[in-house]
Amino acid sequence: MVDAQLKSETRRRRQLGNPLRYRLAKRSVDLVFLVAALPALVICCLVLPVANRVWNPGPLFFVQTRMGRYGKPFRMIKFRTMVAAADRGRGHDDPLETGRITRLGTMLRTYRIDELPNIINIARGQMTLVGPRPDMFDHATVYCRTVPHYDRRLEVTPGITGMAQVMNGYADDGNLVRRKAAYDRAYVQMASFGLDMFILRRTVLVVLKGFGAR
Repeated sequence: MVDAQLKSETRRRRQLGNPLRYRLAKRSVDLVFLVAALPALVICCLVLPVANRVWNPGPLFFVQTRMGRYGKPFRMIKFRTMVAAADRGRGHDDPLETGRITRLGTMLRTYRIDELPNIINIARGQMTLVGPRPDMFDHATVYCRTVPHYDRRLEVTPGITGMAQVMNGYADDGNLVRRKAAYDRAYVQMASFGLDMFILRRTVLVVLKGFGAR
């Protein structure tokens, strides 16, 4: 399932746990990214309220309960990309309702600008830069019961980007959710700094191509 390049990278450092050096390096990268992204977040917070009045009327932020490490709920913060009246829950097997995404929201999603406020969750220790992308809490509760190995992703801190996002894209049906769980399981088993860097490089390509936007 995982392509040859990924196998070559992850085979190098196969591990079930995360040694102290890896955890420190991972947190250091998180903090560097947080500091580097903070000015962009501030600029967006100044510009987007003006743009919202024309192309995306309503609140600037969208806050949603997601499932974090060990199954704990946390409030993930994003820039809102859907019409304000439609910011409501959907079923765990419902497809993405693209008709609800605003013109401005499409641009924010394509270039992942909507996820920039996730750095607030990184600062709080609820998320990291690279890790399994957290699902809505209610959806994740269902997946834990119905999708094989889904609960393995809960062994690590969720991320802004992850292996499933760069290899699988947006998962909006049962088969894709199972594939996502398989990629996340592989990430948990093979976690290393080299693998994180591989995912970050792939993320740049994903953003440029607009693949897997959610």
